[in-house]
Amino acid sequence: METLALQRDLDLTEIINGEEVVSPSPFSKHQSVVLNLTEIIHRHVKMNRLGKVHISPLDVILEEGTNRLQPDILFIRKENMAIEKDWIRGVPDMVCEIVSSGSYEYDTGVKKSIYEKYGVPEYWIVMPELKTIEIFTLDVVKYKLLTVAAFEGVVTSKVIEGLQVNIKDVFED
Repeated sequence: METLALQRDLDLTEIINGEEVVSPSPFSKHQSVVLNLTEIIHRHVKMNRLGKVHISPLDVILEEGTNRLQPDILFIRKENMAIEKDWIRGVPDMVCEIVSSGSYEYDTGVKKSIYEKYGVPEYWIVMPELKTIEIFTLDVVKYKLLTVAAFEGVVTSKVIEGLQVNIKDVFED
């Protein structure tokens, strides 16, 4: 029985507010954006020894049986590494969702509310179709827009110390 449960976890299934949600495989444009942004963040994090960067699929278990999400990119500060086990069991310091046409409602509404509820300090919403990145930071219990850039410009992280991202580098093919 345990083997069957483990097999079920090795897929793109998320548990969102107690309901299993299976996402389709992402399109190539989505994956290009994930790769570009991950390379930028990872290079900065590794060079400055700030922590660890992970990409999906990797379960982030915020509450067992209720909220088990798979953000496209996540960052954990080195002082918070105890949450990294078989999966991530606890609250990452930053999560990022790359919005696809079918995931807009989930990423900008449902998942944003969940990350906010569990106290994820920074939430990035990346919209490839609009070539836009929005970064929200937790202000006590509510997300507040920290920075945004569309088509061109730079976004700056509050959580990943010193990280500035030129969005042209994220959306180039």
